[in-house]
Amino acid sequence: MASIFNSLNIGYTGLNAAQVGINTTGHNIANAEVDGYTRQRVITAAATPITSRPGQVGNGTNVEDIKRVFDNFVFDRYTSVSSDKEYSDYETQQLETLSTYFPEIDGVGIKADLSEYYNMWQTFSDNPDNDAIKVALAKQTTTLSQHIKQTQNQVLGLQSQINEQLSVNVNEVNDIASQLADLNIQIDIAEAGGGYSANDLRDKRNLMEKSLSRLVGANVNSGQLSANIQIDSNSNLKTGSYTVSVNGFNIVDGNTFHPLKLTNDTNAFGFYDVSYERQDGILIPMNEEITGGKIGAIFALRGGALDTTSGVPVDGIIQNVVTQLDSFAKGLIESTNNLYAASATTRKESNNTKIDLSTRSLVSSDINIKEGAFDVVIYDIDGNEVSRRKINIDAGTTLSDPSGTNTNSIENQLKANKDDNSDSNGTNDVDDLLTEFNYQLSPGTGEYRLSLGVSPAAESSGYTFAIADNLKDATFASGSNFAGALGLGRYFDGESAQDIQLNLSLRDNPTNISAGYASTAGDNRAAISMVQHQFENYDFNVGSQAFNTTTYGMFDITATYVGTNTNAAILKNETVSTQFNATQLEYFSTSKVNIDEEMTNLIKYQTSYGAAAKVITTIDQMMQTLLGIKQ
Repeated sequence: MASIFNSLNIGYTGLNAAQVGINTTGHNIANAEVDGYTRQRVITAAATPITSRPGQVGNGTNVEDIKRVFDNFVFDRYTSVSSDKEYSDYETQQLETLSTYFPEIDGVGIKADLSEYYNMWQTFSDNPDNDAIKVALAKQTTTLSQHIKQTQNQVLGLQSQINEQLSVNVNEVNDIASQLADLNIQIDIAEAGGGYSANDLRDKRNLMEKSLSRLVGANVNSGQLSANIQIDSNSNLKTGSYTVSVNGFNIVDGNTFHPLKLTNDTNAFGFYDVSYERQDGILIPMNEEITGGKIGAIFALRGGALDTTSGVPVDGIIQNVVTQLDSFAKGLIESTNNLYAASATTRKESNNTKIDLSTRSLVSSDINIKEGAFDVVIYDIDGNEVSRRKINIDAGTTLSDPSGTNTNSIENQLKANKDDNSDSNGTNDVDDLLTEFNYQLSPGTGEYRLSLGVSPAAESSGYTFAIADNLKDATFASGSNFAGALGLGRYFDGESAQDIQLNLSLRDNPTNISAGYASTAGDNRAAISMVQHQFENYDFNVGSQAFNTTTYGMFDITATYVGTNTNAAILKNETVSTQFNATQLEYFSTSKVNIDEEMTNLIKYQTSYGAAAKVITTIDQMMQTLLGIKQ
């Protein structure tokens, strides 16, 4: 038979249950705005009754556990869409920044400068002997060149910033993953023996899981999933084995942490490589494996795969813009220089090149020389054409001939004893007047340079020479591009968007800019070719792609590429944001603290506490009655 003291204990268990309920409710309210906190509920059950002759007599209540209201299925969707949103937000932010470097829609920018550059050539062709227009043309050329360089430097600067953010974010991933491994130990200790749930530690772990998903698209794999129907119809709990993986590579395995390695020691441009270190110390490249979260967006923008030779990314939106701008600038430089080489001078020097072309086929080299031909033209002091020689280029043509056996080399074709004019005069042919052919290694640079020039006697007599491409048809691109590829007698210096500029000698003295082929007053043939240049199609090579278009067209391709990618990112971000908001709302409705609900619970537990206290007061009065009977 239950005693009166058992009745007193029943009151006490009621007080205790109400107290735990109030504590838990207060804990919920205090953490209502804490990121990652999951509301908790008290699980109570009737205590084991006392069996007596009348039957089983109630023995109060037991607080069995305090559980989180948490749905793993919803949380998995929430972390997945959080990864997508972090990717999309970062991608959109960086592409919107990139698009500001191409303000073509406002009528300013490189395209506007390019249009004004061609307009100045038109003006120059109308006034070929006007020195003031030459100065204005040089100024506009400098403006165009500086704008191209500025834009490329801005794009490269953005790429560099993104690369540095890769370092910061990978270090953060390693830091969180390390903490997560330590936290797993704490959870195992707290839940040892299957006693109670480490609710706050699990909340902290879930917050870290979401952070890893946002950073690197990490996935969590746990063992057993069990329902908590006593708490909520949607509540469940994962227990057992625990791993966090990035595209199949475990960075956290229980209480073991496998860091991501970050290196850029051997990269000339400082681009970081990310790799996964196995337990045996072998590093597995991860640049192309990480496709989710902020780091996935970084690789998609900066470029993931790095060229093993140059160290430059071979993919990525920003790298594609860099490559396209370089292709645009290189095409502008080469095609312009190829035309300007037709302007006569006494000496022409090529760009420096790291490739020795003395015995290498020009056509199969990395320099953009095509099969075809070009003419070497000699002019006298009055601008009259004295002689002309056609120089052929085929698959076997080399630049020079150290062995003396290749009659098809450029050097031997220039030096061949021919009667170019068919006048039986042995003193006025190309080989008689163009005597300088010097191809050698430049001191201290490790690079080669070609120089061509008329003889001192010919120079003193006023002879000059020009290189005119021999076109297969009416298009400028149908020639050999010999002078343009080598930069002989160039108008532009440089070979990319980073170093394009007006030739140094023309910068120092713009009045040396030539409008014609010869020195004859009023000759505007070179300037007219420059005006026509804007309408000519050329091949622009961008990686494995080739675009046959004008200089305007190539720049439009680049600006359009930036614009379409930015617009696509914005539209995608709107969709992802909608999905994120819906999933977040679903997650919050399940797990986030509802203040109104907690205030209701607080009133409920307060009432329970008062009722349990009344039970104890009643038992106290009963005991006083018993004591009074004894007296």
